[in-house]
Amino acid sequence: MKLIKTDTKNNVLKSMMNILDKRRQEIIAANKKDLDAFTKDDQAMYDRLIVDEKKVDGMIQSVKEVMEQDDPVGQVIEHRKLDTGLDITNKTAPFGNIMIIYESRPDVTIEAAVLAFKANNKIYLKGGKEAIESNKILEECWHEALEENELGKEWIKLLHLDRTETQEFLKNPPEQLDLIVPRGGERLIAFVKEHATGAVLVSGRGNNFLYVSKNADFEIAKKVMLNAKIDKISGCNALDKVLVDTNIEAYESKLKELEELFNDNKVEILVDEKVSEVLTDQTKVPSEDTWYEEFLAMKIVIGAVDGLDNSIEKINQYSGGHSASIITTDKEEAITFMEQVDSAAVYHNASTRFTDGGQMGVGAELAISTDKLHHRGPLGLKQLVTNKYYILGEGHVRV
Repeated sequence: MKLIKTDTKNNVLKSMMNILDKRRQEIIAANKKDLDAFTKDDQAMYDRLIVDEKKVDGMIQSVKEVMEQDDPVGQVIEHRKLDTGLDITNKTAPFGNIMIIYESRPDVTIEAAVLAFKANNKIYLKGGKEAIESNKILEECWHEALEENELGKEWIKLLHLDRTETQEFLKNPPEQLDLIVPRGGERLIAFVKEHATGAVLVSGRGNNFLYVSKNADFEIAKKVMLNAKIDKISGCNALDKVLVDTNIEAYESKLKELEELFNDNKVEILVDEKVSEVLTDQTKVPSEDTWYEEFLAMKIVIGAVDGLDNSIEKINQYSGGHSASIITTDKEEAITFMEQVDSAAVYHNASTRFTDGGQMGVGAELAISTDKLHHRGPLGLKQLVTNKYYILGEGHVRV
């Protein structure tokens, strides 16, 4: 993999910002073709598909933020000189070739490419058919920016493949794929894992939980869970499950407050057996499978748990390992929850909607990883490199 100088990479990104601004009306017009062709049978996907003036501004801002970050390549991780005289330095290095497969969101075509390129990786972009016109013009913008700076189009490629062709590409890529990121639901992740020959990093699945402790400030609980549920239902950081401690003061009346809260905001409620004894008009959870489900819809499950340990056990059993929150005034209880819950992001008295590269100070993100290798949480610029050892000797031989 040829290393590009930082100034050259940043000049490409400056060009890209100007091109996005100059061609914004073309981008919005191309997106309208995608929107007109979409059936709207999936509201969450439709929401992710929209590109308007604000979304183009966001794309430009994403490129700007990455441009202003330090080059992640060639950074010294560790240096040591051994008694033998060998001088060893461990430095960051590009992955090489990255592939990302994603649905609906044209802004991923910007965020994924800008991060991969600044980290000196080539990237294959496989967007969904529902965003084909939007992605085509965004690829044109990238190629224009690369050519303005005398770099080849091969650094950023949009793949125009159907499902069968994608399957074949994963099995027999034209060059080694060093990292493959499926950014979407369970079906997409399963498809990629089944057919890929390179390393797969899982991202995008939510199914996030919020636990209302017996020590909760209930007004905070209501404010946080409502934001986490309805702020953006299409986000993988949206809330799906609420667990209420049966030991909380005025337990039954608090459940009724939650019922009123979600009814007023047009959120469908499902309840477990215990909660159904209080909220008798609500539909019971139809099967255990529902506890594993990410809704991406105006739907929520309210369940009952007896204490902190039971809440931790239930979350670790059913959640997607993305985000989980505890509402409590007891800081020691919060620390225990955050240490014991096995999720990429754990919260105390805060909405799961903050699991986002921009909100967490990472900047643009390739995805939210729920894998443990090589990184969990937002995959930002610093996470799109691997490492390499540089060993300097003077004719050293091992004896």
